[in-house]
Amino acid sequence: MLTARWLSQSFVHWPYPPDEVQALLPDGLTVDVLRGAAWVGFTPFRMGSTKVFGLVPVPGQNFLETNLRTYVRLPNGRDGIWFLSIDVTDPLMLAARAIGAPYHLGDLRISRDGPLIHYAGDRRGGGPSYRLSVRIGAPVEAAEADVWLTSRWRSFTRQAGSIWETPVEHEPWPLAHGTILDVRETLTTHAGLTAPVGDPVMHYSPGVGPVRLGISRPTGLPARGR
Repeated sequence: MLTARWLSQSFVHWPYPPDEVQALLPDGLTVDVLRGAAWVGFTPFRMGSTKVFGLVPVPGQNFLETNLRTYVRLPNGRDGIWFLSIDVTDPLMLAARAIGAPYHLGDLRISRDGPLIHYAGDRRGGGPSYRLSVRIGAPVEAAEADVWLTSRWRSFTRQAGSIWETPVEHEPWPLAHGTILDVRETLTTHAGLTAPVGDPVMHYSPGVGPVRLGISRPTGLPARGR
């Protein structure tokens, strides 16, 4: 359905009590856990070379996106991403609201100064905002926990009373160490979570591509609750 490159991506993850995250999910999805915790990821990045069916360039095909997400499972054990919010600079992406993806228009920015990368975002019309500065470190050979936090092959949304599934394919993320120099955000509290505490887990990737997003389809599972 869509191909793109995901570039200059930072992954900032905080642990949360599983019950707190589960309260934000519709019935039919169960929060996934690692080391006894649910994890909420804050991931700003640049979308590049975005094309419909891998052929037709999307107008404004290079744009910025930031998502706030957690990790979930279906009753059959299939895992994936549940988006708590998605901020984007390209209004064409708002069309994905048709399958329940929580897109919002935002004024987002990325700048690079040697090993330092700076992200900033403000949702249009008021609401949450963020500032993140990261020092990029040396490449890292991904361990099991690194893969768990960064690599998922489907996302779930809710529309028309059902859980929908969108498949995703790409090469493994090339990951690097990252040191957070500054992070301020209100995305988590705006989504209904308590403010994160403690030091987050940080990864950086120069990017992957082509990323292939398949056609979204209903799973047949009802989506009741929040």
